[in-house]
Amino acid sequence: MKKALIAMSGGVDSSVAASLMVEKGYECIGVTMKLYDNDDIGIEKSNTCCSVEDTQDAASVAHKLGMPYYVFNFTDDFREKVMDRFVNCYLCGETPNPCIDCNRYMKFEHLFHRGMVLGCDKVVTGHYARIHYDEASGRWQLRTAADDTKDQSYVLYSLTQEQLAHTEFPLGEMKKTDARDYAESHGFLNARKHDSQDICFVPDGHYEKFIETYLGHAMPKGNFVDEEGNVLGQHKGIISYTVGQRKGLGIAAKYPLYVKEIRPETNEVVLCKHEALFQDTLYAKDLNWVSIAEPEQEIRVLAKIRYKHTPQPATARVLENGLLEVVFDKPQRAITKGQAVVLYDGELGELVLGGGTICEKDV
Repeated sequence: MKKALIAMSGGVDSSVAASLMVEKGYECIGVTMKLYDNDDIGIEKSNTCCSVEDTQDAASVAHKLGMPYYVFNFTDDFREKVMDRFVNCYLCGETPNPCIDCNRYMKFEHLFHRGMVLGCDKVVTGHYARIHYDEASGRWQLRTAADDTKDQSYVLYSLTQEQLAHTEFPLGEMKKTDARDYAESHGFLNARKHDSQDICFVPDGHYEKFIETYLGHAMPKGNFVDEEGNVLGQHKGIISYTVGQRKGLGIAAKYPLYVKEIRPETNEVVLCKHEALFQDTLYAKDLNWVSIAEPEQEIRVLAKIRYKHTPQPATARVLENGLLEVVFDKPQRAITKGQAVVLYDGELGELVLGGGTICEKDV
């Protein structure tokens, strides 16, 4: 009998994924990753994917399905690979996406390795995405979910060919409403449980508070400046801002001002008019080509620059220095360093070609 390691967060999606694998005849092992201690991030109780309540929910579903269930402690690795990177990214004037790092380093590195050691054929998660083997190219492909309102392929672009070959996303063909109905019909206690919207270790959404607590000190204030370097006022610390932000600046001006750039080396936040936020070119590093080999020539793509961004037509090519250059047909608003750019095929946009981390042209 084939074995599957099920990553169970306590939510409805991973619970349904576990049940579907049991129905397919797999010998399933339920696992929750303990990624941090609530006390370590300054909360007593939360609705996050790592709370005690969520662990209890995951254990309840596993027991109902007759699966063995374990909690793996990955707190040290999570601190180094996700939380430290999150904080350092903000200190460098960038805006990180820790969910991508969690998938890359925790679910599909540490957990994946644990699953292979345990002799599992598949590692299973409740992500909304699809995996397909293409006979013509001999490559595993990552595709968008059938439910485009829940598609999570953007945060999965770092998957390797080996990982794709041993990963399954049972919810890839389902609608979210169908998953909830399935859970309810099977008597899962979390069938109508609210989805977590925030970063798991920043459940209240106050990133600056978390970072200052994590560092053990407050961030220094500095100057707001315009594009010519004229001082416009004082900011409360560079970690409180991201490119494209308008609210919370506290600057009186004749026209709306937005954050255009964050300069950690001078502790300055550059403000601009709305039209100055638009750019047609970006560069990215740490590339991973998923469904295709690295292209030798420029290719037409649909490029997505943040999780909720609608993919836009563009031309992409890998430069001699290894960076990815993406030139959009139309300028895009608030292209932000630290975020991921993910490339989809230029026709239907269902095939994930690859992606990388948005960076400066010269790194």
